[in-house]
Amino acid sequence: MASAALLAAAGLYGTYVGGLMPEVAQSVTARTGFAVDQVRIVGHRETSEIDLLETLDLTGWTSLVGFDVDDARDRVSSLPWIESASIRKVYPETLEIRIVEREPFAIWQQGSQLSIIGRKGNVIVPLTPGRHTDLPLVVGAGAAEHAAAFVDQIARHPELKSRVKGYIQVANRRWDLRLDNGMTVKLPETGVDAAIENLLRAEEESGLFKRQLAAIDLRFPDRMVLKLTPEAAEERQAALTKAGKKKPEKRT
Repeated sequence: MASAALLAAAGLYGTYVGGLMPEVAQSVTARTGFAVDQVRIVGHRETSEIDLLETLDLTGWTSLVGFDVDDARDRVSSLPWIESASIRKVYPETLEIRIVEREPFAIWQQGSQLSIIGRKGNVIVPLTPGRHTDLPLVVGAGAAEHAAAFVDQIARHPELKSRVKGYIQVANRRWDLRLDNGMTVKLPETGVDAAIENLLRAEEESGLFKRQLAAIDLRFPDRMVLKLTPEAAEERQAALTKAGKKKPEKRT
């Protein structure tokens, strides 16, 4: 009986693709047990099942026989997270969707806009608050395109990488790093690795990252410039003022 129904459906499918009676083919095959009743989805993490099902535009009477998998694949592939998709029919009543999603690489901040980007700098979706908090933050108009190479470069220095919270591109030429203690490290345009080695050596010898510093400027090849936090600068100024007001002792 099932075989007879399958042969009948196959015959009606030939009529359908030939351009004759598409509504009849859809209706008859659906009523004889070939309506899409189940959708099996494999590979989705970021894309919701609801979005996928809405994109397929299924109804309770959608015929599996007449279902256009090529058109459905194109529609699924248009969803923002989808890198590639394949769809196949599993008779008598199932559609199987296998998708490969784009890999998120970083959060890109451009002005007040926050977006999830891939390694090539392509925008995937706007950032949803509270999501993807483990991704690095890259900031600047041209930062997305160059972020992967720079983040990989910093990763060669794990002692520094573990403390970086933000990668800020400055004037499309060089980068600043925002550390987990709020400190900014200003990197040079060239010689970045050598500058970082000098920084890590100074950290090991004198504990730079534990000091009350707002910024460490590494842009000069012959020196390292340290900028105090406003609080530390006020304390220093108060100490200098107090020392200047101290009267010299009288000699007898």
